[in-house]
Amino acid sequence: MIDPLTAFAIIKSGISAGKQLTSMTKDIAGFFDSVDGAKAKHKKKKSSVFSSSNEEAMDTFMRQQQAVDCEEQLRELITQTRGISQWRVLQNLRREIRIERKEQARLDVIAREEKQQAVLLIVLVVILFGVFAGAACAYLWWLGIIDF
Repeated sequence: MIDPLTAFAIIKSGISAGKQLTSMTKDIAGFFDSVDGAKAKHKKKKSSVFSSSNEEAMDTFMRQQQAVDCEEQLRELITQTRGISQWRVLQNLRREIRIERKEQARLDVIAREEKQQAVLLIVLVVILFGVFAGAACAYLWWLGIIDF
């Protein structure tokens, strides 16, 4: 994932070159992914043997602030070219997609748990069938009906 500054520079140079925002959807999506990544990185605790907690905190803070600054510049750029209503539309779309992704992740976890339960049930049935068949064979052997 590229950093927010690089992603914003790509968008800005594309707009300067005369590209329409609609033709730059991949670049803008990459920018928002990098901004969200920078914000999420702040929430994760990342410990490194080679850096102090102060260095890590400052690095995380600076990356987060760069992401916020770039996002603000992109907002200004979009509102200047398309208007504030389009920025709001974009933010609503981002929010909806984020909610859909969270829901899909939740459904994936549920499906994975159901699959694990089904596998465990099959294994349990096989084990119980094996125990029952072994017990039945042992009983028939004890009665003398079968010989091994």
